[in-house]
Amino acid sequence: MAAHVVPLRRWARISLAASLPLGLAFLLLALLDLTPPVPAATAWAGLSLLAALVAHVALRDVGTLARHVEASAEEGSGGGGETAPAGTLTRELATAIERHLRAAAEGRARLAGERAELDRALDALPEPLLLLGADRKIVRANRAATSLLGDEVSGRHISASLRNPQLIEAVEQTIDGGGGRDIEFTLQAPVERTFAARVEPLPEPREGGAALLLALVDFTAVRRTDQMRADFVANASHEIRTPLATLMGFIETLQGSARDDAEARERFLAIMDQHGKRMARLVEDLLSLSRIEMNEHTPPTDSVPLPSLLTHVRNTLAWQAERRGVAVAIDAEDELPAVIGDGDELTQVFLNLVDNAIKYGDDRGMVRVEARRVAEAQATGWAAGRDGAVSVSVVDQGAGIPREHLPRLTERFYRVDKARSRELGGTGLGLAIVKHIVNRHRGALTIDSVPGEGSTFTVYLQPAEGAQDAAVAGSSEGPAGGTTAAAPGAPS
Repeated sequence: MAAHVVPLRRWARISLAASLPLGLAFLLLALLDLTPPVPAATAWAGLSLLAALVAHVALRDVGTLARHVEASAEEGSGGGGETAPAGTLTRELATAIERHLRAAAEGRARLAGERAELDRALDALPEPLLLLGADRKIVRANRAATSLLGDEVSGRHISASLRNPQLIEAVEQTIDGGGGRDIEFTLQAPVERTFAARVEPLPEPREGGAALLLALVDFTAVRRTDQMRADFVANASHEIRTPLATLMGFIETLQGSARDDAEARERFLAIMDQHGKRMARLVEDLLSLSRIEMNEHTPPTDSVPLPSLLTHVRNTLAWQAERRGVAVAIDAEDELPAVIGDGDELTQVFLNLVDNAIKYGDDRGMVRVEARRVAEAQATGWAAGRDGAVSVSVVDQGAGIPREHLPRLTERFYRVDKARSRELGGTGLGLAIVKHIVNRHRGALTIDSVPGEGSTFTVYLQPAEGAQDAAVAGSSEGPAGGTTAAAPGAPS
């Protein structure tokens, strides 16, 4: 009923507005005796009726036009379900409006297609790209940026996602009208990564839209390559100098006074062979460490079953354990989940740890390898995910070492007992390799020791089903590089 009341009132108001001037005109004519009252009233009534009829027809056509336009707008193409208005004027208006609606719909579709193409292009970029609003919040992030900062990055303040004072200052200055700028900064967690950033203002930002573009380029590999070259040259020259000088001295002796001394020759050749093999191991470990550091910022994605891997490690070192009379026992929890990792690198980790335990533990002792699923990790700065963590502990019965050596155990070439380490063929790089591999796996390494009783190395890894939820806090030197107690006598 209300749908008919409103047009009726509108028609009455229009009819009254049209009839009042006519009535006043005829009343004036009648008062001036220019027209008899009865003909004047008759003419006024007729004209008022005609005006009401015209108003009725116009309102009907306008109503039909309005409904037609609404239906056309809802369908988005101008071809609404309502019948086209019958009047010539309203029909032309309807046609014009339909053309406008059709053009607007095509424009919206074109803009939507261009927006989708732009989104795909941004997501295809290999480097992170962020769009920031004037309020310093992230409006848009491409796929590379969400991989770096997390899926829930949109809507967060830039300082909550990239905690670097230089970057935040550059963003502030650019938004305040300082123009675009280039900076270089470093993120410390979960592993150290170096980025070059371009901060660029966008023209005429709309309300609530993007005002700033932030493009990041990862220079970690380049920086680590440079550092790797420098470290390799420094380390190799330092560590190889002694065995190389020894080899040269023996060669000179064999060429001189011991040329015809068969006993001295055999003894010197055995020592030369030992030093030559040590240099070969040293170069191999340096190259291995360099490769691991190169890829440390890229976590592995494979699923690795630990029981079979640990059995392989024990079988590989069986000859060494048998020579020293050491028993290696594996105690793996039933239904132990696989872990996210690189099988070759994890094998290298546990080969190093078990090899150390055999070397520096007691002769004819026991080395235990215990694999468990745990809810929490006893590692500073590292938190397990919602599915917990997998811990692998290598326990020996060695002498342990004083606590003051603990902070430096995972440094390259650090040895507690240098003479014994060299005697046993150690290179001083074993625990450094372990630390960097664990860092790459976003895990943690802890070392516990009681002098006179033995040492325990524990590696915490992410279970395959919950790897995305585990979090590493602190820098790359934190969780994997830190220790909580003592370590075995002399890491290799």
